[in-house]
Amino acid sequence: MRTRWLAGPSDASEVIVAFGGWTAGAGPLAHLSGDCDVLFCDDWRDLGAELPSLEGYARRSLVAWSFGVAAYAHWQAGQATGFDRRVALCGSPVPVDRRLGIPPAIFARTRDRLDRDTLKLFLDRAGVPPVADADIDALRDELDVVEARGVAPEVVWNNVVIASRDHVFPEANLRRAFEGVPLRVVEAPHCPFGLWQSWNEVLG
Repeated sequence: MRTRWLAGPSDASEVIVAFGGWTAGAGPLAHLSGDCDVLFCDDWRDLGAELPSLEGYARRSLVAWSFGVAAYAHWQAGQATGFDRRVALCGSPVPVDRRLGIPPAIFARTRDRLDRDTLKLFLDRAGVPPVADADIDALRDELDVVEARGVAPEVVWNNVVIASRDHVFPEANLRRAFEGVPLRVVEAPHCPFGLWQSWNEVLG
């Protein structure tokens, strides 16, 4: 698990910790503005990393996107760090599942056929900007680990965003995965960040 500051650290009163998705990096959300510090996390092959201390912030928010949803829930289970609000975007606590996540056959096809050409097609369909110098072997390893890690521990989500044009996590599966949680449906592909200009819009 990699962590890096996109904004800060500073004397801001609020921090947003963003758990990103697979292969996309921080590019899709780098344009978002706000009076807050932003810490970005990705690479879900290993969840053993610690976050920097967030004790100095009056408000701590968690935004998890795609595979970051399950990764956060697994990571949080072994940590004392807490958040005042948590938002899940276009991801599931059951990342690979016929009814609650990515259907296993589609996941396996993505993994088994992964090369630079199929990665470009995946990113295009997901609405993610092109990623330069992708490490295909590392990305395949990450998929294997995400699948093997399985169902994430239960987390209380304050808000869930589902994209109506998501070709990665089917809308119906996410509705089932988050039954009973407040849902916000947006007209967007799997990567919805282009809809927004500020972190306040993301948090809802």
